[in-house]
Amino acid sequence: MKKEHNIFALAMIFCLAIAPVYGQYYSKTVMRATLRAEKMTRLHFFLHDTVSGENPSAVVIARPNITQPSSFGFGTLFAINDPLTVGPAPTSTLIGNAQGLYVSSSRDPAVFTTVMYADFAFTSGRFNGRSFSLISRSSSSDAIRELAIVGGRGAFRMAQGFALTQINFANMTTGDVILEYNVTLYHY
Repeated sequence: MKKEHNIFALAMIFCLAIAPVYGQYYSKTVMRATLRAEKMTRLHFFLHDTVSGENPSAVVIARPNITQPSSFGFGTLFAINDPLTVGPAPTSTLIGNAQGLYVSSSRDPAVFTTVMYADFAFTSGRFNGRSFSLISRSSSSDAIRELAIVGGRGAFRMAQGFALTQINFANMTTGDVILEYNVTLYHY
């Protein structure tokens, strides 16, 4: 029995002694054999963020446990499934939807600031089946907001770029907003 303990102890010492030799950080960068040409795509559409009525496209899913003067106050988390259209009218041709989350991130009630993650998926037209992902900060104090594009699916795989947005319509009573998007995507 003692011999088995000695063998086990020696095996453990050997493993512990050799681990630093083979346990070093390893990294290798491999260059692609063929580089594909980068493409640039520009998109223009309207996002309809509706929080009022019987069929809202944005709903509150969490609210902080503090008293606030507004239902859009600091820390409020929204889930969205906002329609994307060709024009600003709600009856304009539907080309996709933006699904994701945004959180109200400003303590100043006079400035509505959000941090937004959304996947903008196109369901018809030339870009049917493609999508891009956006994650960025947006402040109502900026007339034109610049948002970061961080990825995509389908033909927009590995997309990067930016979206410039501005308010086309806002109802300050209900919180409903129509945003105009001008997007520049770089992808392969």
